[in-house]
Amino acid sequence: MRGWWREIAGLVLPVACGGCGRPRTELCPECAEALTGTGPRRVRPAPEPAGLPVVHAAAPYADAVREVLLAHKERGALALAGPLGGALAGAVEAAAGAVAGSGGGPLLLVPVPSSRRSVRARGHDPTRRIALAAAARLRRAGRDARVAPVLRQRRYVADQAGLGARGRLANLSGALEVVPGGARLLATGPAAGRSAGRAAGRGTERAAGTVVLVDDLMTTGASLAEAARALGAVHLSFISEIPHGLPAGFAHHGFERRAAAVIASSPASFEINRNSPRSWNVAGGER
Repeated sequence: MRGWWREIAGLVLPVACGGCGRPRTELCPECAEALTGTGPRRVRPAPEPAGLPVVHAAAPYADAVREVLLAHKERGALALAGPLGGALAGAVEAAAGAVAGSGGGPLLLVPVPSSRRSVRARGHDPTRRIALAAAARLRRAGRDARVAPVLRQRRYVADQAGLGARGRLANLSGALEVVPGGARLLATGPAAGRSAGRAAGRGTERAAGTVVLVDDLMTTGASLAEAARALGAVHLSFISEIPHGLPAGFAHHGFERRAAAVIASSPASFEINRNSPRSWNVAGGER
């Protein structure tokens, strides 16, 4: 309900840029360029948690980018989901290309879930909203893309603010799981086209697809590593019990092509890729 009131209020109240506060615009050209101007880049935190997929980010988490993300997530500037989704779409393309080459296969975006209490407090689920906007942008560009919100928190998770890398890993360890029926939803996703082509005996195969974990922000990588673990746990059980009608080997291909994309990452993680991975430490708040 709060989300609806915010959308209605945005139609009648004066607006200001979510990044710099400039009046009479939801996002000024300069702040919009900050979201995408540098182009997506592979990022990795230090230390890098085990199981973290290849991650690409659209921009460093600083200045206008930080303010825009906070305006959308915490202050209910829901119209910013569009430009944020555009930035995420670029990172998704880069992440998928890094693990799957240039085949241009279908994309399945899996959002890292927020807790139910956070969604209630904010009045919306910011990561899912941005993921939907990113998938829509990708489809307009001709990509086969959709969102599969198949992850959920299975136990209480403490607020991540103030926790270091080890604390976040411990806080999130085993915290996520795939929702009932989520494995089947994933099964009809990125690899389905190729499997269907084989089952029908066609001479050509559709390009293999990619599962891309998506989030708004990465600092230590704990959330994305745990999300990847949860999907991997389903993979192990899914191989031994493939849904009826899908060919053997399907699940393996569908889950193996896994990457991650975020809108923003710590500025230090951008520098890690330019310099020695031992020369920087990552700090900041995640989720």
